[in-house]
Amino acid sequence: MKNFLDENFLLQTPTAEKLYHEYAADLPIIDYHNHLSPEEIATDHKFADITEVWLNGDHYKWRAMRANGIDENFVTGPASGREKFRKWAETVPKTIRNPLYHWTHLELQRYFGISDLLSGDNADAVYDATTQQLQQSGYTSVGLLEQMKVEVVCTTDHPTDSLLFHQQHRTRGRALMMLPTFRPDKFLTIGADDHLEFLHKLEAISGSEIRTFDQLVAALEARVDFFHELGCQLSDHGLSQLFPDSYAGANLDAMMEKRRSGKEVSPAGQRQFQMALLHELATMYHQRGWTMQLHLGPIRNNNSRLLSSVGADVGCDSIGDFAQAEGLSSFLNGLDVKHQLPKTILYNLNPRDNELFATMAGNYNDGSLAGKIQWGSAWWFLDQKDGMEKQIDTLSNMGLLSRFVGMLTDSRSFLSFPRHEYFRRILCNQFGNDVHEGLLPNDLELLGNTVKDICYRNARSYFNFHQQKA
Repeated sequence: MKNFLDENFLLQTPTAEKLYHEYAADLPIIDYHNHLSPEEIATDHKFADITEVWLNGDHYKWRAMRANGIDENFVTGPASGREKFRKWAETVPKTIRNPLYHWTHLELQRYFGISDLLSGDNADAVYDATTQQLQQSGYTSVGLLEQMKVEVVCTTDHPTDSLLFHQQHRTRGRALMMLPTFRPDKFLTIGADDHLEFLHKLEAISGSEIRTFDQLVAALEARVDFFHELGCQLSDHGLSQLFPDSYAGANLDAMMEKRRSGKEVSPAGQRQFQMALLHELATMYHQRGWTMQLHLGPIRNNNSRLLSSVGADVGCDSIGDFAQAEGLSSFLNGLDVKHQLPKTILYNLNPRDNELFATMAGNYNDGSLAGKIQWGSAWWFLDQKDGMEKQIDTLSNMGLLSRFVGMLTDSRSFLSFPRHEYFRRILCNQFGNDVHEGLLPNDLELLGNTVKDICYRNARSYFNFHQQKA
């Protein structure tokens, strides 16, 4: 019997142990998609306690606490940091076989050297010990990232963001590279309640009214250029699905005017508007050499009670059952036929779509770049052991795992970076098992270099972030 979370955690064979410890463990991290606060990075924020850095904004933990019968007062409410931490500690033993159980103890070990299992019994002791460490110089926001050998973080930013903190960070001369990511979803969803709010913000920042589709495209392109000047290399889109609806001949100006006057745009019109604008944005990304990320499949804010009382992104989203193939094929093909398809990473949230997304990515590689169209890492509800293993196996069967750009955190937490270790251990274990079964040769140089590529070198080459420092 193996000990829980020992040095060979998740590694089941001698080959897996060698691959992880000799090839993967010490690699730097390129985290090309997350939701960290640019302000907290630029200001090298010092956290008041473990609750601020670990529980605030973490909807994974919030969902678990609610499922454990914890009152909202201790989840997102006004309870003190110590009180919230106690309730989380009480919940942790109940997360057995949920990935939170692994992540929680992995993070306590890696950042704070705490190997005890967290529970209500030791909550106060762990709270005090971790909070004391967080007052030390190496435990600021940048210090925590440096502990994990993070080289690059790409935050997720709205087109109307000033990017002030990205500018500030660049002047500090830090080794850590922080780059913005362009996330224009609020403009694509013309039927959303807050569409006009963000349109007015764009008008304010561009200094002119936006009443036509062409004016909207021009204003967004100006923001794309602004982001590009500050090192942006990626866009991101979090949508339920793409649509095959043709927008040729659609009166997009009339839709915008209708929306401005407080009237609803028809569902068909909303689909046409989304795809027309997304096509325009994708051509901008291609022209600038950006990577386009498409996160598809969630149904968001299901709980209207919590949405109204607490807000969005509080742990009330779930996997949707949207049709994906036809719309995704139509969109990618429409760009490819015009030689305007940018580097693209596709992420599915519904596991039934694994093979769909893996094979769709393979349709549009054009020989210009290895792995130009990627099927991205297991995302959100799937970024756990079973989901990662299935993603790795499916990509191996349907594409080239060796060209995969690897893991990301997609997190709001500065303590989430051991997820890269989690992925690396799982990857090495799968290779090790294949060697044990005679499915792969016992060639450590071949396998070790492939592991290095997937965990670090492919991302470094694919995104070219480091050229900006040359």
